[in-house]
Parts: sequence; C-alpha cells; structure tokens
Amino acid sequence: MTTRQKQTRRSAATHVDPLGEPFLQTRFALPAAPATFLRRPRLAERLDQAFETPLTLVNGSAGAGKTLLVADWAARLSPPVAWFTNEAGNQGCGVFWAYALQALRAAGVPLPADLGCPGEAHRVDHRLLARLADELSARQRPVVLVLDEFDRVTSARIAQQLEFVLHHAGQGLRLVLVTRTEPLLPLHRYRAAGTMTEIRDAELAFTVDEAAALLDLHGLRLPAEATRALVERTRGWAAGLRLCALAARQSPDPETYLKDFEAGRSQIADFLLAEVLKRQPVRTQDLLLRVSVLERFTPALVAELTGRGGAEQALAALHGQNAFVEDLGHSWYRLHPLFGEILRVHLRVRSPGLETELHRRAAQWLRGSGALPEALAHGAAAGDWNFTAQALVDDLAIGQLFTGLRASDLAELFSRMGPEATTAAADLVRAARDLSAYDVARGLAHLRRAEESLAAQPDAAGRLSCALLRSLAARLTGSPGMAEQAVATAGELRGEVPAQLLDRHPEFTALLLTHLGSARLWAGRFDDARAALSEAAGCPSGVATALPREDSLGQLALIDYLNGWLCRAERRAQAARREVEKYGLGRPRSCGSGLAQLVLAAVAADRGELDEAQALLDEAADSGVPGDPVTAAGRCLATARLLLSRGEPRAAAAAADLDVPALATSPWAQAQTALIASAAHLAEGRPDSALKVLDDVSCDSEAACAAELAWARFAAGDHEAAVDLLDRVRTQGRTGPRATVRSALVRAGAAQESDVATARKLLARALLEARRERLRSPFLEAGPRIRHLLDTPPLQGLAAGWLTQGDPASPGGPAAVEEPSSPVVEELSGREREVVGRLADLMSTEEIAADLYVSVNTVKTHLKSAYRKLGVNGRAEAVRRARDHGLI
Repeated sequence: MTTRQKQTRRSAATHVDPLGEPFLQTRFALPAAPATFLRRPRLAERLDQAFETPLTLVNGSAGAGKTLLVADWAARLSPPVAWFTNEAGNQGCGVFWAYALQALRAAGVPLPADLGCPGEAHRVDHRLLARLADELSARQRPVVLVLDEFDRVTSARIAQQLEFVLHHAGQGLRLVLVTRTEPLLPLHRYRAAGTMTEIRDAELAFTVDEAAALLDLHGLRLPAEATRALVERTRGWAAGLRLCALAARQSPDPETYLKDFEAGRSQIADFLLAEVLKRQPVRTQDLLLRVSVLERFTPALVAELTGRGGAEQALAALHGQNAFVEDLGHSWYRLHPLFGEILRVHLRVRSPGLETELHRRAAQWLRGSGALPEALAHGAAAGDWNFTAQALVDDLAIGQLFTGLRASDLAELFSRMGPEATTAAADLVRAARDLSAYDVARGLAHLRRAEESLAAQPDAAGRLSCALLRSLAARLTGSPGMAEQAVATAGELRGEVPAQLLDRHPEFTALLLTHLGSARLWAGRFDDARAALSEAAGCPSGVATALPREDSLGQLALIDYLNGWLCRAERRAQAARREVEKYGLGRPRSCGSGLAQLVLAAVAADRGELDEAQALLDEAADSGVPGDPVTAAGRCLATARLLLSRGEPRAAAAAADLDVPALATSPWAQAQTALIASAAHLAEGRPDSALKVLDDVSCDSEAACAAELAWARFAAGDHEAAVDLLDRVRTQGRTGPRATVRSALVRAGAAQESDVATARKLLARALLEARRERLRSPFLEAGPRIRHLLDTPPLQGLAAGWLTQGDPASPGGPAAVEEPSSPVVEELSGREREVVGRLADLMSTEEIAADLYVSVNTVKTHLKSAYRKLGVNGRAEAVRRARDHGLI
C-alpha cells in the first residue's frame, strides 16, 4: 500500500458523509493502471497545461481512456493532488461537497478544523463554500482537484457552486473535470478568456502508432494495414481497441478474428456476451449474471446469490483477467457499469423471474450484515414490502422517517408500497407516513391495526416503534395523557431491545422526549415540559438528533417567552436555529418547524422591531407545514402581537382566534387569545367588551399570566381588580422581566392619583427591568398619563437611547453621574459571555448550568475567569462592567 493510500485510509476512516455512512476511500484513490496501460506522451503534455489554466476539461465517450490517462498524469505530480470519483445516482449537493472536502483532506490539504462538513444530503451552506474558496485562494502552491466521472453530476446547483469556488479560489485551485458529457459550467466564458485546457474525444482517440503499441502490450502484432483498418473502424476508441485485443488474444488467428469482428459486429454488447461472458466457465457465467443486480459485492454476498463457495478466488481471477470486474479494495468488487447493464438485460432473457429472487436474497444478506439502506433498496426492488418494512422496524429506524436525514429517500421508497404488505411493520410504516403528512385520522387507524397485531407478539422493537408513533399522535392531537402513557410504555420496553440499537439510533429517544415535552407544554405544565425538553436537547449531538434538538430548544424558548424572559427566549431560539445550521439542514419540515423563528418574531414585536418580526414570521411560514398545536398557537400569538403593534386590532383578534383540532384545551393558549382579543377591543374603543372577554380567563397561580391579565384589566379601566389580582399572586423567581414590568406599570398607574413619587419609583424600576431586555411594547401601549411621567427629568435618562430619542448620558440622567469604566483586562470568550449574560438575567449558578447543559463546576470556572478578565470581584460588578463595554 502506498503512502497516499495509507493517508487516504486514515483520513476517510475518521469522517462520515451527510447520511451518516463512512466515506468510501476508494473514491479518493487514484485508479491503478493495468499492466496493458499505454502512456501517451502527447496527452500528458496537454495535461501539463492544467497548471496554466484554472479549468481543465477531459471530455470523451465511455471507454475513451479518460480516467486512466488523468490518473497516470496525476500520479506523477507533486502533492497536493486530490482525487474524487463521483458515483451514479441523483446525489445531492451536500453529499457532493462532503466528498470533495474529504478528498482535499485526504490529499493533505490543510483545511481548518472548524470549516465543517455538510450535514444534509441535498443542501450545503453557502458560507462553507465561501470559506473554502478563501482558504484555497491564500495558498502559495495550487491544489489540483480531479473530479472523475463528472458526467454523473447532473445538478445545476452543484455546477453553480463549483463555479463559485473555482472563481474565488483564484490561483489556489486547478480543477480537472473528467466527463462524458458537457458540464453545466459556463465554458464559453473560460474559452473566451483563454483560461481552459480541453482534451476531447478526437484527441483521446488512439493513433495508428498508439494502437499498434497497445496491441503489442496485449501480445498481438498485426500488420500496419490491419492496425490502420482497426483504428478506422473503431475510430480509435480505447475501450473498443482493448476489448478487441482481449478477445483476439484468445483466438488462434487474431488477425482474422479482428477482421471478422470488425465486419460482423456493430454492438459492443454482442461482443461482450459472445466473447467475454461465454468464454468463461459456466459457473463463472452464472456468477457474473447474478451479481449484475448489485452495485457492489463481496465474496460472501456472491456466495449467497450463487449458493456456492469459491467466490473469492473467482472474483480475484476475473479482476486479474481484466474481465470488467473492478477491485474496490477491502474485498469489495463491482462490475464495469456497461458490462453490468448488459448482463442484467441478458439475465432477464435467460432466466425470467430470477432477478426478483436475487434482489430478495441480497436484501436478506445485507440486512444481516448491517447495511440497512442497501437492504431496503433491494427489498423494494424485489417487491417484498413485508420484509422491507420489517427491516426498518427491527432496526428501530422508524424515527428516520421524521428526522430529515433519510426522510425524503425513505418516503420515496415506501411510496411504492401497496396493499399487498399486510404485516404489523407495514402498518407502522403507513402510520408513520400518514402522521408525517399530518393525516392523524389515517395514521391512528394504521397504528391501531399494528398495535393489535403486535399485542401477542414478542416484538419489542415493533412495540417501541408503536410507542414513538403514539407519542407523535398525542402531540399532534394535544393529548398529554396519551403522550405520558406512550413514554411510560417505551420505558418498560427499552430493556427488551439490544442496547446497541438504541445507541445506533439516538434520534428515537430525542423524538420521544420532544413529543412528550410538546404535549405537556400544550397542557400548560411548564415545569414538566421543561424537564422533558431539556433532556431531549441534551441528547448526544449529531446529524441524527439535530432536528429533535432544534425542536426541543424552540419549545424551551417558547416557555421562556411565556414566562416573560425575552433575552433568555431569544438565546434559546437562536441556539435552535444554529442546531440545524450547524449541519446545513436548512429549513426542516418536522412538527416544530419554524417555532424558533416564531419566538424570535414575538420577541422582536415586544421590542418594537416590527420589520424584523415580519421577516421572521415570513421565514417561519416558508416551512410549509401546519405544525402541532403548540407551533400553531405560537404562530397565532406572534402574528397577533405584531398586528397589535402595527395598529391593526381587528386583524390581530382574527389572527389570535386559535382553531386547532386538539382533544384538550391549552390554558395558556386560551389565555393569550383572550388577552389579545381584549387588547383589540380596547384599541377600538370598546372597554366593556375588553373586560368581558377576560371574565373566563383564570391564571391566578401563574405570575406571568396574572401580570398580563392585570395589565389588560387596568388598561380597560378596572384598576381595582387589576391591583387586587397582583396582590393575590406571589412573584416567583422564574417570573421574567416582561411580567415584572407589566406589574410595575399597573401599580404605578394606580399610585399616580395619590402618590406621584411612588409612581415614579415604580416606573423607574420598570424602566430598569425593561432596558435590560430592550422591552418597549408595555410603554408604547401605556396610556397618556404613564407616558407623561416618562417625560419628567428623573425618568428621561432611564428611557433615553432605547425607548425615547436622546442621549442616555445627558445631564440630569442617571448615566451622567457614573464614572467611566476602566478597560477590560482581557477579551471574554464566547462561553464566558454567555455565562455573564445569564448573570444579568438574575439566574443562579445552578440555573445557568442547566440552561447551558454544563456542570455547576464548569459554570464556576467560567465565572472565575470572567471576573479576572473584567477586573471585578462579584456578580453585580461583572454585569455592570460587561454592559459598559458592550459585551452583553
């Protein structure tokens, strides 16, 4: 093994592609030239021009010798030379760029560790491409990147992205495309600028002298005229010449044979079947026909399809004979694509019906070897949907229908499943498919049928899958009791499945907990919901759990928002968005899709940032999914708050009218709807109607809700009831600034008639609380008497710069008496900023640890370091210094 191959093996073994599968190192290895390879100096010299132009195109027909030509040239270059062989199929841009980056790393190109890797098969973050181009442009010596079989890349998006990287990499990248077809790049621009090297079919064709040398390597010496005739008939096609040489070498009269072949054969398939396949022993012929249904195969898989041993020796012999069997390494082989296609056609003619049986056997073997994706593909090709569905369920992979990693591929595969599949596993797949499409009635019907079938069966994986789908149905129908029962059942069954199954599918637990948390949140059980959602957010990070983690963080952000913590809600919502952006997952289409954006929109509306709120609402709407009751309520709440802020009360009341087919009502959703309706009535000058809609709202035990209700009653003129409500509710430690600001404004308004000094103190307290959160809406919605107090000199400084126009440090304002802050000793790290920011929210060390998913000791370490860097000795000083320097 060469040094380059060893490096490739080490590099490829440490990464996985966006689908969670190991990179195939054979795709980064230079193809080995056979003993009969002929080096052609004229083409090598043309390839040397690649260093003078950013783009080199080697474009020729199948079998024109493109790959071996470029591989031989690349093997003689000084590093770094990266090689990447594309595969057939509609690969997404995420997979393409993941392999391209891995090819560069395997070639020793020093890319930054934080550059990352696309996490979704069909999407790549533009910022990743920009960083890649920037890194390459800074190189002194250009990287040569060879993309072999580029004709298999049919995506215009990939071509556009490649053009972007090539253009902005400048002198740091030399791209070589090996292709059968014209790539989708703007070649006309490169030709016009003279910045492209091209080698096409005409140049790839063998000359008479080259053909004679090639035949000589095969042990054939023909007269010059015979060689010239062969070149003319084959037009110098490399594969045709080689195929002819291989077949003629077996003939006692090669010259006559070649003449007959040239005269009587016009189809390469006829030649391959007659002179390659039929010249093999009968057992070997049977082997080749049977493996033609496979993309790749090992001796063990071949033995399963043939029912015979000796496959290892047979495959090695076929490869050694150059009989169109390619060695991929690690005991894996594949047929030459053209040869495989011809063999499959011949198999159908020779043995009708055998192809289906071969797919079935391959599916069973691959399932036993742990290759689930390939097993599902062959099971589907065999039309054995009972097996295919059972394989998915037995692997506990039912959650992959929802996570977005393989969801689209699995949905397409199982869309072909008909009513002939009658097992419980098939009904589970149907239920999952219906629930993912929000067809709850049909999904539950299939789920009940599966549960009835599994009731008397010792199928723990099947019953666990039922529990997951039952928890999802509970979430979609707003049924916390059903969710609790489903999770309890799952807890009882976990010990009955192999531990490695649960370890292999962390998305199962993450989805289960997220659905439970959502059902609890809908029921208004915020503490219980927070516990389940925090556990889901704390599941192992990775592509498999990115969507449920994003979902759970979005719901935690909503809880924070409903409790009045704007900054905390904002941080969680931003963390939710980063979770999917980290893996390039784009806009997910799961139940909680867009909830983080909805929370951010509500926060922006409370801060008076109406354009930002509208943009976030539009972004959430782009997800295109109806969502669960919690998400639907969040959408109504955010939209209604924005419309109220814009002075559109009637539209706000209509938007807040929640129409969700939930089996249980949500106390907080009901209360928010009433509060918005009351505000709308009041804005239209109907205080009696505003009070009437509040009659059925009861939230005495919830300080945040009580503060909002007291504010609504006070604004509608029922001052006494508003203050009485606040007096009956004890402020809790988790009550956020929005609630305390509302409470202070209510009390300030009530005290204004008899005690202006107390009213100003209460208003000052409200301003201090609101300034930290940039909370503007309560003051903008306050009546003229409250706003009049804000114009008095003692309060102007507290409001200036963020609530009203003016300089917060102007004379008379509180900031005017503050001493200038000394400089920070050392810049805070990102994590230290997060910790100090939570100090500003009056969170305890334990609360900070829970919020950041770290230990208490870790938080203490960050605090100690932050105090040192800020030059302070305590929390209050740290918060003040951090604010003075704009760090939080």
